[in-house]
Amino acid sequence: MSEQNYNNHVRYYIPHHFVFYPISCLLLFFGVYKALKSEGELAAVWWMLTIILALIIGLSYMLRQHYALTLQNRMVVLETHLRYFKLTGKDFEPVERRLSFQQIAALRFASDEEFLFLLQKAVDENTDPATIKRSIKTWRADYRRV
Repeated sequence: MSEQNYNNHVRYYIPHHFVFYPISCLLLFFGVYKALKSEGELAAVWWMLTIILALIIGLSYMLRQHYALTLQNRMVVLETHLRYFKLTGKDFEPVERRLSFQQIAALRFASDEEFLFLLQKAVDENTDPATIKRSIKTWRADYRRV
């Protein structure tokens, strides 16, 4: 496994990104094509099937993302609470209120040596998440996220 960094930290789930969604999109385009080429009741049937397929695709995407990311976001915040306490012996909640979730998520990639510095910089300067990630010198990989 290659070393994780800012340029390669995006993760894909092969069954969804490269199988389910491409096949679903092909079926969707096929349904639209058949609906346009058909006449009368058959066209209405193809339109109905196409609309149902589009709804299934949209719902599957939203649910997959929502469930996984909601749980992952909670874990990232809890991990940050524990990490901050481990490094400072203090409660993270007062600091957490001054950060967005995106900033907290970006900070999880920082090594322990950089974490407190980048955290303070994010609080003081309201640093955006992409800048926080680019500022990390020693990347702390997260190979388990969704």
